[in-house]
This record gives sequence, structure tokens and C-alpha cells, in this order.
Amino acid sequence: MKTTEELYRIQEEIASKAVIEDKLSLEELKLVAGADQAFFYEPKNDTEEKDRQEKIISAVVVLEYPSMKFIDYSYSVMLVDFPYIPGLLSFREAPAIINAFHALKTKPDLLIIDGCGINHPRFAGLATHVGVILNVATIGVAKNLLCGNGEVPCEEGESCMIKYSNREIGYYFKSKKGSNPLIVAPGHKISLETSLKLIKNCTHKHKLPEPTRIAHLYANKIKKLHYY
Repeated sequence: MKTTEELYRIQEEIASKAVIEDKLSLEELKLVAGADQAFFYEPKNDTEEKDRQEKIISAVVVLEYPSMKFIDYSYSVMLVDFPYIPGLLSFREAPAIINAFHALKTKPDLLIIDGCGINHPRFAGLATHVGVILNVATIGVAKNLLCGNGEVPCEEGESCMIKYSNREIGYYFKSKKGSNPLIVAPGHKISLETSLKLIKNCTHKHKLPEPTRIAHLYANKIKKLHYY
């Protein structure tokens, strides 16, 4: 495994390649995808307890925009070969997302990922990492603040800017009454303002936007059907 310093340098290179401006036309946006992960250990009856290995399931669903009608989905299952380290989750989760994305029959115009975008200590969260590698527009939607500060919204539908190191990196977005706000940030090939607008358009009755909400359901369904 690479040293922390080497991994940081990779992230800094990823951040330097990220384009935080709109490279897709909202008028021509037809297909939006969501990606989410689930983790599990190999069943006890297959291996000795000490030899059980952690695996990751990455599910990607493609929906029609703006109707959120289901179009396609794919998934990948991989061994987890990187530990859980906050700020370095891209090295743990990105390979499975990339494999699942490549397996799609229908490629989307935009990929929304459960994770950070540029709202990251080195401006290279999971959505930015995946977006740069795949060369696709991405948005990160996280449930917890990794870095930065901003006023926390109280009213449903309200959003507030988050800043870090004197840079605007995303928004708090109160998507549902009674729920904690989401953190929305551009990943690659999309602007701050458009990221928030699209997440609002993709959020219906639930706290999470439909693409990542449905991806979450699929990832856990695959986990339950095939690995338990």
C-alpha cells in the first residue's frame, strides 16, 4: 500500500484536473445515475472466521431526468483492499463504482454519488475522484460534513453555502422536514449552483435524491439476495 503522503499527492493531482463548471447542458440532460455502496463479509460457512474477507457491492442505477423513471442498473462486487480512513475513502470505494459504471448498457449524462465532491480537505472526494477518472459529470451528496463551515438551514427546501479555506465547496440542503440537511457538492464537470439545482430537482418525497436512494436500495437488495 502507498504511503499517506503518496495518496495525498494522488488526490492533489485529481483535484487539479477537476473542472468545477458546467460541461453539460441542462436542456439536453436526459439520463441521471446514482451510485451507492454496501459492505459485507464472506459467509461464515464458506471460510474460517479468521480468513473472512470484506467485500464491497457498488450499485449504479440510471433514471430518466426529470421524471426519475427507472432505465437501467448494474453492480459490481470486489474485495476491499483498503482500510476505512476518513479523507481517503476514494481508494476504498472508487474501483467498485468505476467497474459498475462500465457495466452499464445505458450510459448517463450525470452521476450522483453517495459521498463527497470538492467538499474535501484536498478538494478530491469520492465524486471528484470518480468523475475525473471516468471523465463524466458528477455530484457528491454526503450525510456528514467532512470539512468547512456554513450556516445550517432549518426550513425544508432551504440551502446554505459551505466554505473551506476561503473557497466555496458546496451547500447544506434541508431536503426534508425533520431530517438533518444533506451536503451537496460538485464533483467534476459541473458548477456549484447547478449541482444544488439538480439535486433539488431529483429529490421528491424522501430525504435523499432519487438516484442515490434507489442505488442504496439496490445495493442492499443484492447484498441480501446473494450474500446472506
